[in-house]
Amino acid sequence: MRKVKKPVFFIVFAVIVLFALSTIFGAHYQYGDIVTTYIHGVDDIRLGIDIQGGVDVTFEPADDAEATEKQMDAALETIKLRLANLNINDSETYLDYKGNRIIVRFPWQAGETDFDPESAVEELGETAELTFREGTTTSTDDDGNTIPAGEIILNGSDIEEAGTGATQDKTTGEYTWMVTLDLTDEGAEKFYDATSELYSESGTISIWMDNTMISAPTVSAIISDGKATITGDFTYETAKELADKINSGALPFSLETTSFKTISPTMGEGALDAMIIAGIIILAFIIIYMIVLYRLLGVVASIALVGQVAGMLAAVSGWFGFMSSTTLTIPGIAGIILSVGMGVDANIITGERIREELRKGKNLDTALYSGYHKAFSAILDGNLTGIIVSIVLMGAFGVPDSIWAKLFNSTIFRFFGATTEGVIYSFGFTLMTGLIMNFIMGVLAARLMTMSLSRFRCFQNKKLYGGGIDVKKAN
Repeated sequence: MRKVKKPVFFIVFAVIVLFALSTIFGAHYQYGDIVTTYIHGVDDIRLGIDIQGGVDVTFEPADDAEATEKQMDAALETIKLRLANLNINDSETYLDYKGNRIIVRFPWQAGETDFDPESAVEELGETAELTFREGTTTSTDDDGNTIPAGEIILNGSDIEEAGTGATQDKTTGEYTWMVTLDLTDEGAEKFYDATSELYSESGTISIWMDNTMISAPTVSAIISDGKATITGDFTYETAKELADKINSGALPFSLETTSFKTISPTMGEGALDAMIIAGIIILAFIIIYMIVLYRLLGVVASIALVGQVAGMLAAVSGWFGFMSSTTLTIPGIAGIILSVGMGVDANIITGERIREELRKGKNLDTALYSGYHKAFSAILDGNLTGIIVSIVLMGAFGVPDSIWAKLFNSTIFRFFGATTEGVIYSFGFTLMTGLIMNFIMGVLAARLMTMSLSRFRCFQNKKLYGGGIDVKKAN
């Protein structure tokens, strides 16, 4: 790291600037009324109910159909799955068994001005299409959406009921959970033909809810009696969740919207604009403070701080291709502010360590290298602790389909049940993202830029780094 070349500063600086601009404005192409998004910008961020408002909708079985508790659980799983597919994690769902009602609250779409609640909830209440298909192959429809392409083996009407079952190990006493399937007579015949064909080659039968694959078990036996099991690394909760999803595709009724209303943002109109203005002013004051106090190190830290903020907004908007967008709530903004504060703290620690090394009389190269090295352990401890806390929050309060929720709800929180408090998830997500970006921008990028600038003769003055007299740069 001591031999960083002069051009590195300009390369890193250009990357941060381009990254920040693309995060703010995105990249879109409009042809007529069709807008194609290549890179998501801040306008594509979905805002939470507490900031932007949203919809309160009540679903009930259509045509006054009587539904059992198991069927209502299955219907709720369909709605949750569709909400997750829409990247809505700031939703609230309530189930009223006595009134056969499902109450759902979710935020408005980002950038939507003419909000039509009835149109927004139509997709959530549609009857789920369940299919069992040969293999896991997919194709793309005219709109570019991924759809299943395998031959249909069963559909929802072929499923009598899905449930859970378990076997107990006589030695350890531990239970192994599974999903059980009872098929209709017609479904049993279809399934027998399919499993007879696929068993010899250990083929796969994928299970799809609409256009989402919810499971893909391997055929391990020929099923002739219409009773099948799906085994795997299941807990009771995950087995029940899959059974509920399968049952939702076999529901004898569809859901209808019995009431809907718009929800005003709890923060009030104009609160978001006020927060944005306040954030810009605070960021400007922080930059001025860092430059005045730490001079050249403050300039570098400010550039890295802009990159850190851009990284958090990019993660929320879906800028990264491997990450879906997420909902930004008031607690999510608090996570951004907290991680920015920890980013500033990391730069202060680094600046003080470099000052100490310079005051000991070390040359510039050695002082920079030693200062960054000594500061890293303190920064690592603080940020790593914050990342662990944010992961736990995302697991405990995230959507059930997320990797963290599956991990923690099957281990640490298995006795307390799962929750979907999306506002807390938003805080954990932005905090985790901000701390990761602090490592990338505040530690790695800042170090590269500083070491690169120190190669220029005009930046070889100790005073620029908080030191004392001029020294010649050691070779």
